[in-house]
Amino acid sequence: MKGTGKKTLHASHARGFSLLEMIVVLGIIGLILSVAVAVVGKSSDTANIKMSETLVKGVETKLREYRMLGGMYPSQAQGLQALVTKPSMAPVPKRYNSLYDEVPTDPWGKELKYVYPGSKDASTPEVISAGPDGIFDNEDDISSQD
Repeated sequence: MKGTGKKTLHASHARGFSLLEMIVVLGIIGLILSVAVAVVGKSSDTANIKMSETLVKGVETKLREYRMLGGMYPSQAQGLQALVTKPSMAPVPKRYNSLYDEVPTDPWGKELKYVYPGSKDASTPEVISAGPDGIFDNEDDISSQD
């Protein structure tokens, strides 16, 4: 039997993607993934900033409780450790209750900074998170006095 001269459907559409087409598709997929990662990372930082703002205000509240019990805020040298264990160096509080099991850390796992007197209100202590970059004393710090 002689062929009809028509190509079969299978033979005419069997070509694959060219290398250039594959590179373009992979580039587009990579671009979409990088945008998605950036958006998720940004929303994660925003959530961590909000948690850190709540944390420094919460620690500030515990410091007020410490002052109500002991008659004074911890000294700069005693720091936030005074909320965990009773200070042995002066000034020793009149009454004492441990207010934390361990010194709290910010959502990025960094220790909080204790400043007494505070930088904006010298009558109260200031609790500071280093913020997303983990470095103190720059614009992304999160303070209980903000």
